[in-house]
Amino acid sequence: MLSVLSYGRLVARAVIGGLSQTDSRDYSLVSASFGFGKDFRKGILKKGMCYGDDACFIARHRSADVLGVADGVGGWRDYGVDPSQFSGTLMRTCERLVKEGRFVPSNPVGILTTSYYELLQNKVPLLGSSTACIVVLDRQSHQLHTANLGDSGFLVVRGGEVVHRSDEQQHYFNTPFQLSIAPPEAEGSVLSDSPEAADSSSFDVQLGDIILTATDGLFDNMPDYMILQELKKLKNTNYESIQQTAKSIAEQAHVLAYDPNYMSPFAQFACDNGLNVRGGKPDDITVLLSIVAEYTD
Repeated sequence: MLSVLSYGRLVARAVIGGLSQTDSRDYSLVSASFGFGKDFRKGILKKGMCYGDDACFIARHRSADVLGVADGVGGWRDYGVDPSQFSGTLMRTCERLVKEGRFVPSNPVGILTTSYYELLQNKVPLLGSSTACIVVLDRQSHQLHTANLGDSGFLVVRGGEVVHRSDEQQHYFNTPFQLSIAPPEAEGSVLSDSPEAADSSSFDVQLGDIILTATDGLFDNMPDYMILQELKKLKNTNYESIQQTAKSIAEQAHVLAYDPNYMSPFAQFACDNGLNVRGGKPDDITVLLSIVAEYTD
């Protein structure tokens, strides 16, 4: 176990499953996080909100609630680079931009783009690569705006069913789209995608909608039906219930990741690509669990 983070001092007035909407009410997200680093022995939540090479943030501004996850590419470790530095700095930069109000709720790709270019302009180069997913709730319009680059992502659950989900972006098997900063001598040989390549979407949400945002460590090890089974345990919107459910989901994914006989979603995807693979996929796991509630200052 690493850490649990609950966010905000909001009084949740939604009932799981949805309520009739009143346009004049502002909405907000009641959120909690839970995660594991792949090296469980470390068992440490790093500076900021980082689980292993994963990173995340939860922030709010007067017009919106914003959250994000990023998964640092572990291959940089072979070159003496800590992969968590890139993903962690990216998420902390996104968080700062939100808190400073330097964003437009309807444009989460803009948050990702501005953060990435700030990293590029650092006097001391920050090498690494990362996937990223940003989710923004516009309080007044009741719209969720999303940007996803790579194989992290989100689910929106209503009435026990997935009603919206992100599209995974892969160049080829196990090679997701990613933001990268490479040393000058390696530019052109390191896979690097533009933040503008992120898949974006906008749609209305309802009170009581559940939003699960996570890195691939969750989705590679737990299919939707297992996640939905765990979400059924979420009976109300108090922080303790949200935290416990996020913890339960992350823990189950962590156990399955180390089961050699389990046909995980990752193993199934590998088989679909002609590889003889079975078992879970050991990985860092980050879960952000949110519920849409009526905003109370």
